[in-house]
Amino acid sequence: MRLTRNMKNISKMYEGMNLDEEQVFHKSKLVLAIYRDVVWRTIQEANYVREACESYYSNELATALTYLNDFAPTEKKDKFSDKVSCIFETKWMIDLVDTAMIKIYNYHTNGKLYHEILSKCYITAYPMTETEILEYLSIERTSFYTKKKEAIKLFGIALWGYSLPKYQAIFNGTSTIEEKDLLYFFEEIQNAY
Repeated sequence: MRLTRNMKNISKMYEGMNLDEEQVFHKSKLVLAIYRDVVWRTIQEANYVREACESYYSNELATALTYLNDFAPTEKKDKFSDKVSCIFETKWMIDLVDTAMIKIYNYHTNGKLYHEILSKCYITAYPMTETEILEYLSIERTSFYTKKKEAIKLFGIALWGYSLPKYQAIFNGTSTIEEKDLLYFFEEIQNAY
């Protein structure tokens, strides 16, 4: 495959950030591939927590949370705490991906196109078929695959070059155990390849 000017520019950004381009590309595909399932699971967990609070404690979630925090027996509190921790850890992942997607959208060359490609392929609640995406974007198949690869590589830069370091800087010195666990999760993805 010939390298487009955009792909060459993206490669230069990888070099400038000392990121392994192929490794980050594969990690980016992995994060994008699991994103829909993570969001779905988070929604399911959040609904479970809400329903449990409403059925056991009150119809007002705020009242239920206050009650649970202050008065619930330890075993119920621990179980609820585990569910809530899972939701917040996943929310951090969603926030990281969202931050990276905004960075892509604002990219000066084809940013909106890259954003659309990633959104339609990986992010939206209901995936579109390849034919639907090609029609929606009014793009040829070969051009689509080139742009998709560029988009995924740019996503890697946005996530590992900008979003993750930004969140790590926020957590430095003020990290809670849950935040460190989240960073560990992303380090595990980084080390997966």
